[in-house]
Amino acid sequence: MDTAETGTDTGVRFVLAPASPDVHADCARLRELGSLVPVEMEGVRAWAATRHATVAAVLAHPDLSRDISHWDPRGRAEVRDGTAVRRITFDTSMLNAEGETHRRLRGPLARVFNARRVEELRPWVARLAAERVDRLAALPPGPVDLREHFAYPIPRDVITELMGIPPVLRSEVNELTDVAAGVGDTPVDVTEARRVLYGLLTEIVEGLRRAPGPGLISALVQEGELTGRELLDTVELVFIAGHVTTVNLLTNGARALLREPAQLALALAGELSWSAVVEETMRWDSPIAHFPMRYAVRDLEIDGVRVRQGEAVVACFASAGRDPERYGERACRFDAVAPQPGHLSFGHGRHFCLGAPLARLEGEVSLAILFAAFPDMRLAGPDAGTRPLGSVLGNSTRSLPVLLGERRG
Repeated sequence: MDTAETGTDTGVRFVLAPASPDVHADCARLRELGSLVPVEMEGVRAWAATRHATVAAVLAHPDLSRDISHWDPRGRAEVRDGTAVRRITFDTSMLNAEGETHRRLRGPLARVFNARRVEELRPWVARLAAERVDRLAALPPGPVDLREHFAYPIPRDVITELMGIPPVLRSEVNELTDVAAGVGDTPVDVTEARRVLYGLLTEIVEGLRRAPGPGLISALVQEGELTGRELLDTVELVFIAGHVTTVNLLTNGARALLREPAQLALALAGELSWSAVVEETMRWDSPIAHFPMRYAVRDLEIDGVRVRQGEAVVACFASAGRDPERYGERACRFDAVAPQPGHLSFGHGRHFCLGAPLARLEGEVSLAILFAAFPDMRLAGPDAGTRPLGSVLGNSTRSLPVLLGERRG
């Protein structure tokens, strides 16, 4: 197939389906089709970067912008209300900003999420994880959904505290977030929950404008560098993105170790670092499957494929993480013992994930405390952890039923 001639405006497209039963099988097929493949994502036509080198090139390309103004109006018109693509592409936070605007929006957050300040949170995150272990131990005997009762509440509680959500509203915010984040084993329409949550976050911002308090939201309000929609979209972005992907990281990491008991034993014996476990999880089972969009600001060529001005490009992180050209024969195997040549799951270039230090910290601390307490934990059956999220963006399982075993720690 001559992709340079077919382009994204033809019927020859691979569908990135939210209901796909196997994201990694889809990614393997995408890599077979090429490094830049025409796809359809929730009805939107785009190019998908499928291989590690191509994804890296796309993320750092000076002529591929996240600014939606560069997207061909015909492409924009394909975006449907209520879809994940619409939530991401129409966001007005730093996520889709470039140049000086991007630096202005990112600056206040960079001061909070730098590695040194995040490292200071380690004892606090450890206490939260230990409290969740206590709650797991208090549950009735039988299968326990590790995603719901451990992987989800830790990142949620961390970001809730860091953002400075007023205590009187935390219960309501958490209930809405549970729905918006798709917690639970049954797919639901999250559109209304996200609308209500956005409204509640708006109330919180206005309340902190009148009476400042602790936390990031109040700091952003008082600094006054962000105004109107920018501020609200930034708050929502940090609050949702600041924990949902970490939920997937914890879930995927626990699932991988439960399927690889020899590597779990090495980690528990101190012969394998929890940092290595986290990095291999990010590489092998990226919390994000496919992420939209970047737009060509002029006609350009990537890997011999012509991308026309205004066309959109999707980064396939789950595919890049298992690219044999980058990772060799171990590409499709979880191997935290092998040397890690690096991954792209936190992004690359000017939009590298600000929350990477915090996600890494939460992953290392939480997994270590969980398995120290329940070293004999096992999956609750052969099908445990096999039901995909049903999201075109996220990559994980809707639930992770386990049998905890005897508590040791």
